[in-house]
Amino acid sequence: MWEAVYLFEGLLKNQSEVTVDIVHGDTQGQSLPVFGLAHMLGVELLPRIRNWKDLTFYRPSAMMKYQHIDPLFGDPEKDVINWRLIENHWQDLMRVVLSIREGRLSSAALLRRLGNESRRNRIYQAYRELGRAMRTIVLLRFLSEPELRESIQAMTNKVEAFHKFSNWLMFASDVLQDNDPDHQEKTIKFNELLANCLIFHTAVDITKVANDLIDEGWEVDLATVTPYITSKTRRFGTWHLDMEPPENEAVGRLRMVA
Repeated sequence: MWEAVYLFEGLLKNQSEVTVDIVHGDTQGQSLPVFGLAHMLGVELLPRIRNWKDLTFYRPSAMMKYQHIDPLFGDPEKDVINWRLIENHWQDLMRVVLSIREGRLSSAALLRRLGNESRRNRIYQAYRELGRAMRTIVLLRFLSEPELRESIQAMTNKVEAFHKFSNWLMFASDVLQDNDPDHQEKTIKFNELLANCLIFHTAVDITKVANDLIDEGWEVDLATVTPYITSKTRRFGTWHLDMEPPENEAVGRLRMVA
């Protein structure tokens, strides 16, 4: 199942003071209904999409023509956003979003229902039409704003680097070997906690070394320094191999009494 289904679940359960208005993801973190739901939730979805050139740019109306970029857009007869459908079901869209905000409806459950099997569902169709508009805007921005492309690439690389680092720490196995959801959740949380502790420890060490160099008069550039260092990390701890025999030799012979 695509990760897009669970994209907002963690954000909506967030109880910290940090607010999120931009969400990045990979190809599996987006779909037309997800773009629509993100807009309704007040979140700007900016994913890194593989083969984005194969996606359809939807026209706002069949009569709309563009002087220089018209070949980017789809067929004027079928690849047109149905604004009337969005308008007719706007209250339904708002009702769904408010239910998600209040915790009465899971965003993951909703997006599972708004899948490919929901072609006849009017709510799905309305979210899809809204998603067509929002994704087309994002694709046009992606083409025209080099800084946006760099930002999306950089943020996605950061997330992938963290996942690669945390996966490296889970050295016993790269899969969850238990079918119990509670145990799976504990394993994932413990792995991420361990990764964050190690990242914090490495960042503290890097900061100390950088400060020492600055005190010595060196100019320090940390732009390419990462806390995801694995070459100096002993995942199994520090082991000391003592080849000397123990002081008290173990008795392995039983004295038999005649």
